[in-house]
Amino acid sequence: MNNRVTLIVASALFTTLTVIGAYIRIPLPYVPLSMQTFFVLLAGYFLGYFYGSLSQILYVLLGLAGMPVFAEGGGLAYVFKPTFGYLLGFPLAAFVVGLTVHGRKKFLYPQESGMRLAQVRARSIYLAGILGMLCIFIPGVLYLYAISHFVLRIPVEFSKIVFTGFLVFIPGDILKITAIFFLLRAFSARYALSEN
Repeated sequence: MNNRVTLIVASALFTTLTVIGAYIRIPLPYVPLSMQTFFVLLAGYFLGYFYGSLSQILYVLLGLAGMPVFAEGGGLAYVFKPTFGYLLGFPLAAFVVGLTVHGRKKFLYPQESGMRLAQVRARSIYLAGILGMLCIFIPGVLYLYAISHFVLRIPVEFSKIVFTGFLVFIPGDILKITAIFFLLRAFSARYALSEN
């Protein structure tokens, strides 16, 4: 029971970190640059596919329930925001990262997570991060185009949506994944030392 409580608290922690990440942002046309994706990916790396995605599902539900946890507020009307598609990709991204790194391991406690991450190759960590980012950007770009074109009636070319909603973020996302890599290595090294 205590272990289950630990996992629930850890999920809530990553939900909170994602909220904080929403307010650490740089305004850009169409889609702002924020630290949310950094914490979304971390949720998958640390908690695995089940609790990692659960933390992000909770985040999205809190926002839709009206809590101002999104970058521009919250509430059901947020589904008509052009950037809502990126939020829909958050649970999927955490799921894919957790599944790629930890496999079908459903429950990961902090120490176990550190030990498993120490055994994961660098390329697998980067691959998980890239796949996670794609899980955010693909629905994000498609939703951005659909809302802009069919709801807001803004005649924006799809190529421009791809550029402003995806391509401009690639350098920053590579830096985020690299920062995550070193953070994970430091985390796993700490638990390796505690085991010895």
